[in-house]
Amino acid sequence: MLNEESLDTELVEYLRQDHIEAYDLIFKRYGVKLFSFAMKYLKSREESEELVQEVFLKIWENRKNLKKEYSFKSYLFTLSYHQLCRFFRKRNYRLKLEKELSVLSPGSYSMDDRLDYQSILEQVDLLIDKLPPRQKAIFVKSRKEGKTSREIAREMNLVPGTVDNQISDALKFIRKNLGNNLAHMLFITFFLQ
Repeated sequence: MLNEESLDTELVEYLRQDHIEAYDLIFKRYGVKLFSFAMKYLKSREESEELVQEVFLKIWENRKNLKKEYSFKSYLFTLSYHQLCRFFRKRNYRLKLEKELSVLSPGSYSMDDRLDYQSILEQVDLLIDKLPPRQKAIFVKSRKEGKTSREIAREMNLVPGTVDNQISDALKFIRKNLGNNLAHMLFITFFLQ
């Protein structure tokens, strides 16, 4: 009978060889535990499920680079921790924007405010789609996925300075094409910066 660490080592070895059964077993061993961990912090079933999916997707994408001599549990925890941080960064962007908008118009948002906000989101998404492919990928990873410049640089084999320049250029493009009304400027300042 294998102990837990030996079983993980064996499963990682099979996973590195593209055995989907090993992936399924790893998911069965850790999926529910990871979901419970995420629920404790996120307090959202939907976000917790998304976190589990993201973590296991990364495990599958990086299966060839897994090191069987290292603790798989530690690797899983590290992935989960970084994904959890991304979720909180995304939440903070939204909360920051909502807080700033509430200062300008105290009380609850009217239907017009919600429509304006939705309209701005749609305009920004259209502008993001017009960015050059690499710049768009970098910008989406940064602003929508909440990844740091270093994480993006590592993922895309770039220098962090290049990532920062691409984000800066994307922001300039969006600012220039979004217009100068107050709602647009607030959106850029609090959501995209």
